[in-house]
Amino acid sequence: MATKIYIDQGHNPESPNAGAVGNGLREQDITYRVGVALAELLRANPAFEVRLSRPTPTTSLGSSNTTSLRARVNDANAWGADYFISIHTNAAENPSVSGTEAFAYSSPSRAFELGEDIVEGITDATGLRDRGMKVRPGLYVLRKTAMPAVLVELGFITNPGDAALMNENPGLFARGIYNGIVDFIGG
Repeated sequence: MATKIYIDQGHNPESPNAGAVGNGLREQDITYRVGVALAELLRANPAFEVRLSRPTPTTSLGSSNTTSLRARVNDANAWGADYFISIHTNAAENPSVSGTEAFAYSSPSRAFELGEDIVEGITDATGLRDRGMKVRPGLYVLRKTAMPAVLVELGFITNPGDAALMNENPGLFARGIYNGIVDFIGG
């Protein structure tokens, strides 16, 4: 039986729930492209089934931040996903802040362990700094999902180096996430 992976490409193409901006780039464009590349990798492996929250670049979910997040969670729960992975880019006031990190609802947990493997996969693939796994029980997509859920911050869109790498090499980030999933599940 295939493992069902729900890939949530963070944010909508336009408001409501548009993402961060930095270095002339938009978070929602990067997360869309990384999600599509990750779905292609997973679909090529018969061990996985995949669903994307944004199957097209113009897919917009909900009419507010709250309903946008609810639509993603409800879709994953209704589909019966085994794992939920939400893809984001980070932002900071200081443009020198860099690296990859991820969040889970609690630790110890399956989600926290999956996140550790995903962060390691991304940092191995990209060379970005490993900022580690953190617990964030307040995040809606981690709190309301019926399966282990990880929110991945690929890199900092406000850091010129991170931003360029995410924009020019979305496939590297997808490969890193994929490797982390395979390491965790053994697909």
